[in-house]
Amino acid sequence: MAITALHTAATGMQALSMKIDVIANNIANAETVGFKSSRANFQDLLYQLRSQPGVQTTENTTSPLGTQIGLGVALSNTQLLMQQGSTMPGTNLDAMIQGEGFFQVELPDGRTGYTRAGNFVRNANGELVLGNSFGYRLKDSPTIPENIPTGEVAIGANGEVSVPDGAGTTQVIGQIQLARFPNPGGLLQAGAHIYLQSGATGEPVEAKPGENGLGTLLPGQLELSTTEAVTELVELIKTQRVFQMNSQTIQSADEALQTIANLRR
Repeated sequence: MAITALHTAATGMQALSMKIDVIANNIANAETVGFKSSRANFQDLLYQLRSQPGVQTTENTTSPLGTQIGLGVALSNTQLLMQQGSTMPGTNLDAMIQGEGFFQVELPDGRTGYTRAGNFVRNANGELVLGNSFGYRLKDSPTIPENIPTGEVAIGANGEVSVPDGAGTTQVIGQIQLARFPNPGGLLQAGAHIYLQSGATGEPVEAKPGENGLGTLLPGQLELSTTEAVTELVELIKTQRVFQMNSQTIQSADEALQTIANLRR
């Protein structure tokens, strides 16, 4: 019946509407440092089994095919795409992770937040904090002495933070640790560059940059958003067209129902 087509097309429009929301967020964050784009994944819904395949039709034959009518589609999940972003020059306090891993920051509620954004600044206490609207403190931040200018602080590829010691050499005052997850796609997105651990991520593995499968740091650089503008626009156009096709299906099913209703006259 055409009534099934109405409901099926409606599920398609609802799922595609949510995909447009995902694409819109990707495009909106095309300039967000450390942003990882998401992909909408779909799955088909249950099927009406009108006739069973393999049913005995005669003494010596069986039906090779059945009749199964699908009931539409649903958004199964949104998947974080953890590709490496391109580089952008930053300040001497900025750092980019080349490879797997996340910086760890302290959240106000005591939890640990994870981020790919390496745009750090020095706060009033001489600590490194994330350059977002909240200023979350780097979990293992050293305290930079007051007499050391910010421009003389150096972050090494291995995560060592060093400053001049006044004798023509440098002194290591801290060590940045990174963390990685068995399933980083399962992280919770909390906004403000922050990801949170979930039951799907597994336990974090903490180590120095370059150890235990973690990437190294690229000092003075920032990781740009992984949003590919051209790809997102192509997906947006394709999604719009499929959305229109589903709306056309609803219109066609409605016209068929009207025709059936007019048969009584």
